[in-house]
Amino acid sequence: MKDRPEAYLDYSASTPVDPRVLAAMMPYFSEVFANPSSTHRFGRQAERAIEDARATVAAVLNCRPSEIVFTGGGSESDNLALRGAAWRARASGLPSRLITSPVEHSAVTETVAQLDQLMGFKSEIVAVDRYGLVKAEAFAEACRRGGAMASVIYANNELGSINDLPKLAAIARDSGILFHTDAVQAGGQLSLDVERLGVDLLSLSAHKFYGPKGVGILYVKQGIDLASALTGGGHEAGRRAGTHNTPFIVGLARALELAYQERDERLAHFQKLRDRLIRGVLERVDPAELSGHPEHRLPSHASFVLHGIDANALLMHLDMKGVAASSGSACKTGNPEPAATLLAAGYSAESAKSGLRLSVGRNTTIAEVDYAIEALAEAVEKLGKVQREWAS
Repeated sequence: MKDRPEAYLDYSASTPVDPRVLAAMMPYFSEVFANPSSTHRFGRQAERAIEDARATVAAVLNCRPSEIVFTGGGSESDNLALRGAAWRARASGLPSRLITSPVEHSAVTETVAQLDQLMGFKSEIVAVDRYGLVKAEAFAEACRRGGAMASVIYANNELGSINDLPKLAAIARDSGILFHTDAVQAGGQLSLDVERLGVDLLSLSAHKFYGPKGVGILYVKQGIDLASALTGGGHEAGRRAGTHNTPFIVGLARALELAYQERDERLAHFQKLRDRLIRGVLERVDPAELSGHPEHRLPSHASFVLHGIDANALLMHLDMKGVAASSGSACKTGNPEPAATLLAAGYSAESAKSGLRLSVGRNTTIAEVDYAIEALAEAVEKLGKVQREWAS
């Protein structure tokens, strides 16, 4: 019996580990196993691997190796950036205001909320437009009122829209405010040149660009003093305590290196399939509206609002047809509440329950895209019929 067709279109949630990355990691699980903080020969071998990885990452980001902090993932990197800068600002007598947007990843929004509610910081949420992009004028106005730090996502995880980071970073810099960006979705696809972007802090996570889960980085511009949220040993120049995860750090560096060595080829593949996906969905699925910016969006990312369709029910139908998708951020899958990102972008509460994200990857084929379009059209038609029968 022929196997059922399948299509994994949730690469924005996670990617498989590249075999070349796994091969680079393997020796550090067994052969070079020592604690990198140990002073003996075996420890120095592991430490050398970490410092080589740090240099590799720094070359991609166009920064100094000393400006790279290895963490346990994107969420930890966001937490370290926000808490570390906020706490240090307070200790220095600087303003206790944090500026951000309503379309950030929850690692940023929840951290800012906790700093606000439990630690006495003040937060300001800057408005976004219909595409989920931060309004520069509103951001500038917020920055003129002063603050400790601003955090704006590089590419939105739900809508795929890409913010103009150099412009926003320059606005923050002119007001003397540190600028952080969650670049987790941008990793492997957009430029990470921190000099060009103008950012002070930048977060990445390896599993978004074919590296292992559980490891990330935080770029910290030289001269910025962060208070560590994890205390203990003096790891990462005192900015993140905890024994280094040598194989995962090696894997992150190799995955990032490959992503940018092969970037042109990968992006051409992503864009071809993404555009085919968008065209097909808009042609075949009647209630579908493209969400996010039509041009300034991630090459791998397609998102829609399917007016009148419950996204959670749709995901179950797609899963039964072998199609992996998301109703937005992977951290919010299954949440029956309207998507905060869509609400912030001006969609009604009802429409904000109908968001769908489809994202392609290196292994995606045209056949998978075409199958997903047909499966989506059939599922939407079926759900629409059921909902009309209920309404009558």
